[in-house]
Amino acid sequence: MNRTLPPYASPVLAVAALTALTACQEQDDAAAPPAGPVTVAGVEVTKDQALYDTLPDEIKKSGTVRVATDVPYPPFEMYVKEGSAQLTGLDYDLGQAIGAKLGVRFAFSPQKFDGIVPAIQAGRFEAAMSAITDTEERRQVVDFVDYSQSGSGILVADGNPEKIATLHDLCGKKVAVQAATNQLDLLKAQQRTCAPRGIDIKTFPKDSDAQLALRSGQVAAQVLTKPAAGWVAKTADEGAAFDVVDDPAAPGGYNASPNGIAVSKRLPALTGAVQKALQQLIDDGTVTKIFDMYGVASIAMKEATKNAAAG
Repeated sequence: MNRTLPPYASPVLAVAALTALTACQEQDDAAAPPAGPVTVAGVEVTKDQALYDTLPDEIKKSGTVRVATDVPYPPFEMYVKEGSAQLTGLDYDLGQAIGAKLGVRFAFSPQKFDGIVPAIQAGRFEAAMSAITDTEERRQVVDFVDYSQSGSGILVADGNPEKIATLHDLCGKKVAVQAATNQLDLLKAQQRTCAPRGIDIKTFPKDSDAQLALRSGQVAAQVLTKPAAGWVAKTADEGAAFDVVDDPAAPGGYNASPNGIAVSKRLPALTGAVQKALQQLIDDGTVTKIFDMYGVASIAMKEATKNAAAG
């Protein structure tokens, strides 16, 4: 599954150990900007006055950056518990850290994924954080500050009994994958390089079904998005059921593409401030700690680029 195909589609990522309630109502957590330091992932994040001074006047006046997000999409955005409107997740935590660094509140509101970019264009939001792939098409109407690279990953049984280290190690093995996904296409392409052994591809309706097959030993591995693989490995049976394969040649996953914070093109100063705040959080290690909380430290970018670095 991928948030680029089709553009603005809103898939729900099936992840074990999480049952979340989808809601479309807006959540008002924008009561006031933070009065002091904010603690995220055990790190105290303090306001940078110089960055605050570069913010657009309308943001300074409101003390708030209105942020659209599509929930649930673990581990990026989730509800704290079923029936709750309180948000959590990688994007939410990262947003709170960036907001604290800028001295304003990042107020998240649930919004259907295909309506996020139009809502920014209409002025309902200044930004969006929702694992949005930074594409050339989207860059025509919003700017991006990129913070992660997300591709396909490999999930294996705890302890990695088959000693799978790369995509090539799947040759000759039974591998689970969700039907009609980019990950299935990846496996089919890899299969052609595995002659004569090939890959015995087993398709399933949902990721959770594929994970049941992996638990029971019916397959040697599952291919799914790298963020989902990391989250499942961290949370299923409190981390005792699965491991995620980290290939040094593909830290963000295979065929990884950049995810970015989308910002209104009418607020270039906000884009610049967010980029600089994010870079500070990368440099001081806060970003790594946030990503590691969700089992996906390997997908974090080491530089806060703008518009996929190319524009």
